[in-house]
Amino acid sequence: MVIDRRLLLELGVAALVSGGAGAALGSEPARDRYVSAARRPDGRYVLVIVTGDGRIEREIAIEARGHDIALSPDGRLAVAFARRPGTLALALDLLAAEPKAIFSAPHDRHFYGHGTFSPDGRLLYATENDFEAARGVLGIYDVGAGFARVGEVDTHGVGPHDVVLLGDGRTLCVANGGIETHPASGRAKLNVGSMRPSLAFIDRESGDLRARHELGRGLNQLSIRHLCADAAGRVWLGCQWEGETSQSPELVGIARLDAPVRLIAPAAPLGVALKGYIGAVAASRDGRVVAASAPRAGRAIYLDAASERVIGETILPDCCGLAPADGASTIAVSSGLGAIRRARPTAAGEDSALVPGLAFDNHLRRLPA
Repeated sequence: MVIDRRLLLELGVAALVSGGAGAALGSEPARDRYVSAARRPDGRYVLVIVTGDGRIEREIAIEARGHDIALSPDGRLAVAFARRPGTLALALDLLAAEPKAIFSAPHDRHFYGHGTFSPDGRLLYATENDFEAARGVLGIYDVGAGFARVGEVDTHGVGPHDVVLLGDGRTLCVANGGIETHPASGRAKLNVGSMRPSLAFIDRESGDLRARHELGRGLNQLSIRHLCADAAGRVWLGCQWEGETSQSPELVGIARLDAPVRLIAPAAPLGVALKGYIGAVAASRDGRVVAASAPRAGRAIYLDAASERVIGETILPDCCGLAPADGASTIAVSSGLGAIRRARPTAAGEDSALVPGLAFDNHLRRLPA
């Protein structure tokens, strides 16, 4: 996105403010509410709770740039993570006036910007880098103990980015992007020629590896980055190609615990058209539509989860954030230019809102009604 992605992030609370109004462009009122990291025109970084019609309900100032947000199963807590190689996270009680906690990764770890909760909301799992050992881990944090770090499990790969909890409530699926980094080198990628991206399925209770899927021949530079699950429980992945853009393979794939990664085969090749880069993936509330955003191409595509066919797209400059919207098979898309667009690909309909003076960051999360 157009937000300066090369700024290093140390996330912390500076202030709590409220108010601000968006200019609604859609013809129908939106009941949905979202949370996202964002940036103001003067360079200030914030977390915002915003409605689908562009009204800001709450704005929390933070010192620098945030990435993704994990929501607790009861919808009460939102945890915003620092962007790699940041080390701090902010836990926000959505019903209270003040943030609940600020916590950090250990001195020899940093966050990758994503996490997920256990089904009972008592534990938080965060993707982290054991950078001296070039090893990915999931840090485990005790919510009731003020997010004290109580352990970690190996992700069996390098550069774990996203993590999702599958429907069985026990299996964590981790996108090991395969890219080695070290804070001393900033955001430099240290092993592009020898990458080994993988998808790891991990038992969250025992820490055991249940399955690990690598990509096929010639795809070692296809970094697996973002994940979501559809109505059938399949994992969809969005990837980023580290080779020449003109040589990009397909960027969206599917896997299961017992089935290896398989890239979709659209009617017309999409990898190059999407500029070799998927910024986020999300499934609709009914799990029947899967969306993938391509901010460098200014497009988001929609796929029918059952048939794997591309059924529509949104053209929106600098779009990246994706979340299920109010209504079946509907997806919300946010952009670095302050737009929120709600797309109904199965009905060929969209409506939009604009939040003046706000640049949404990479990820968008829908809050419970």
